Amino acid sequence: MLWPMLAIALGFCGLAVLGVLAVRVFLEVQRLGRQVADTSAEINAAAENLERAAGNLARSGESWR
Repeated sequence: MLWPMLAIALGFCGLAVLGVLAVRVFLEVQRLGRQVADTSAEINAAAENLERAAGNLARSGESWR
């Protein structure tokens, strides 16, 4: 009777460890998703600034003609 109880206890502990690791992975994936969203917003803002600067440069180049 000892071995089946030990097997059940070890199985429960294994599932508990896997559950804790799954929660940690889930939280890290959420954090990574937020970082990707923030970085994407920064890239979009930089692209808009670049477009604006290119437009200004094009207009100033046309005035030289």
